[in-house]
Amino acid sequence: MIDNIAYKEPLVVGKEHWTSKGDVKLFIWEKKRHPSTNYRGTIIFNHGSSWCSQPSFDLYVPGRPYSSVMDWFAAQGFDTWCFDNEGYGRSDKYRPINFGIDNGADDLACVMDYVLKASSLKQVMLYGISSGALKAAVYTQKHPGKVSRLALDAFVWTGEGSPTLVERRKKLPEYLASNRRPFTREVIQSVFDRDRPGTAEQVMIDAFADASMALDTTVPTGTYVDMCSKLPMVDPTKVLVPTIVMRGEYDGIAGVDDLIDFFRGLPHADKQFVCMPGVAHASFQQTNYLLVYETLLGFFGRVKPVF
Repeated sequence: MIDNIAYKEPLVVGKEHWTSKGDVKLFIWEKKRHPSTNYRGTIIFNHGSSWCSQPSFDLYVPGRPYSSVMDWFAAQGFDTWCFDNEGYGRSDKYRPINFGIDNGADDLACVMDYVLKASSLKQVMLYGISSGALKAAVYTQKHPGKVSRLALDAFVWTGEGSPTLVERRKKLPEYLASNRRPFTREVIQSVFDRDRPGTAEQVMIDAFADASMALDTTVPTGTYVDMCSKLPMVDPTKVLVPTIVMRGEYDGIAGVDDLIDFFRGLPHADKQFVCMPGVAHASFQQTNYLLVYETLLGFFGRVKPVF
């Protein structure tokens, strides 16, 4: 393991990949484990509703060690991948649809097959945050044999007890009226301020906004529509793989009781429910981001149980 304070610049050189979903091109980004480490597994990261993959998972912020979760896990011996869902970032955006949860799960299916083939693997670990967690769970319901371990961060099941969704539903007619919504610096700031202002450093928010807005000036409405009107979209009894449910202390997207009920329904004995202190919604961008990394490492890096 590489010291997480000594590193002062991007640790691992990334590699660009592309795959297709029919005529749709999807952007994929890979960072292999650091060559000084032993291989411990392969992870795919799936982003949320309001920003794309590289700012979410491979952001470099001077003075903030390991802002890139991909670099951090590469330093622990993991091969890492992320991708832009259709409608986001570098992936195609031309289709006149709102790019909802099911469409994103289809993107993940294409990316998963590409990564498995490129890595000569039968299974990988899968992480999703917010709507990306919904996409990851929907995908895993359909393809449990391809996911060795599943991490659901900032996940929502039925939407009960979610102050964020209460406010978001007030704008549902607006989201239904358009396939895309504005993506501005103010929108980005609002995500970090809506639960508990001060849980993320402004220097990180500014760097994150710069990186995100270089790739998107609007983002799809589909995941917002689905989270406001179609929940629940996942049956926990059909999520058959080892699973961790991660909830930030201040995250307003899901009530604790809602997540605990979901957790109870998960059938696999290898499961965890973790509350992360001092963390709001965008967990990898929080001041306590290293706590989040360690939480995820504890699950992805644990010894496989013998049954």
